[in-house]
Amino acid sequence: MRIVLALALMLAACSKSSDVLEELPNSSLAGAAREDVPETRLESRLVRPVTIGEDGPRLDACGAMGQAARVGAGGAPVRAAPFSDAREIARMAEGARAWVCTRSLDQKWLGVVLVAEPPADNATAPVDCGVSEPADRKQPYDGPCLSGWVSSAAIRLIAG
Repeated sequence: MRIVLALALMLAACSKSSDVLEELPNSSLAGAAREDVPETRLESRLVRPVTIGEDGPRLDACGAMGQAARVGAGGAPVRAAPFSDAREIARMAEGARAWVCTRSLDQKWLGVVLVAEPPADNATAPVDCGVSEPADRKQPYDGPCLSGWVSSAAIRLIAG
């Protein structure tokens, strides 16, 4: 009796694994038909907003200031999400400054708000990005300045 049961269990465990594989989506876009799911993250246009206010309501919305360092002539890419396949939205030139607001869990990416360029004429006041004062709560940045993700290796902290 035990031999029959063991043999039945072994036969049941054998299945054609490619059937299961074909039913699974090839990315995190669950529910999409396999042929409709993009093959790379770059094609999927994933975006992760930069979070401000992580230090609480008594401290600045972004707790540090950073400067692009050792980025070469091409500058450091600013991406829409914290991974190298994410869409590039801007570049930080050598010496460019940004508010550092958050970081990825693996510490490889910094969520930044780029410091606005001063106006060419002195007639208009510089743009205030709204991150040098406290935020009521932790929230996605939606101010007037460009925000995104930069490799932490490209940023040298200069304040905060």
